[in-house]
Amino acid sequence: MPPDSLTLQPEREPLGTLLRYWRGQRGRSQLDLSLDAGVSQRHISFIESGRSAPSRDLLLVLARALDIPLREQNELLLAAGYAPVFLESSWDAPEMASVLRAVDRMLQQHKPHPALLMDRYWNVLRTNDAAPRFFGSLTDLSHYPKPRNLLRLMFDPEALRPYVENWEQAAAALLDRVQREVVGHVVDQKTVALLESLHAYPGVRELKTLRSHLPVVPLTFRKGGERWSYFSLITIVGAPNIVPAQELKVECMFPL
Repeated sequence: MPPDSLTLQPEREPLGTLLRYWRGQRGRSQLDLSLDAGVSQRHISFIESGRSAPSRDLLLVLARALDIPLREQNELLLAAGYAPVFLESSWDAPEMASVLRAVDRMLQQHKPHPALLMDRYWNVLRTNDAAPRFFGSLTDLSHYPKPRNLLRLMFDPEALRPYVENWEQAAAALLDRVQREVVGHVVDQKTVALLESLHAYPGVRELKTLRSHLPVVPLTFRKGGERWSYFSLITIVGAPNIVPAQELKVECMFPL
């Protein structure tokens, strides 16, 4: 389950409840939000209590002040009776073409080392040739339908887990990454389901973070007499304006 430092995002709720929830997540009082957004505290209080119906533009101002992710900004608008303003098209929609061209260039330029494009739930959407070649040399990827989930491959005792030399350390670090990298720093229902599926694997609930003298936690694979140790750099899209652009990340694995 999510740690205490992250709160589960609520299901569809009234506008006032959602706004109060996000304000609480960011540790902002009504006065803080009023100063950040240039709106009176009284007006914010009326919105949260349901006594006032804000305009769409005002809601977007409040959402930006609270750094609410784009997908959740759409939820806020829907709760107020407005149509969403941020496209929630698929990651490979035409409007994403320029971003994906840049991603493909990054993936290919990173050869001969593995590089992957993933969504917010760690589903692998694209890779360079090196990624399936490397991971496929460790386990039979054909047993796992696309889109393959990198975390499940790492935690499944039938997949990559037996080949990870420092699995307990790496797995604990990956769970920490899920919580740190979650969009908006709030665990939604699908992330909860993903974490629960990972905790269902043997030995996961007992994991403890192990300290390392290195600046990063390495991911070390071993098969036969060969050994590979990697660390990752993560790239995200700057100034995203549509939902899938905010939720994609490129992971490039570098030899350590």
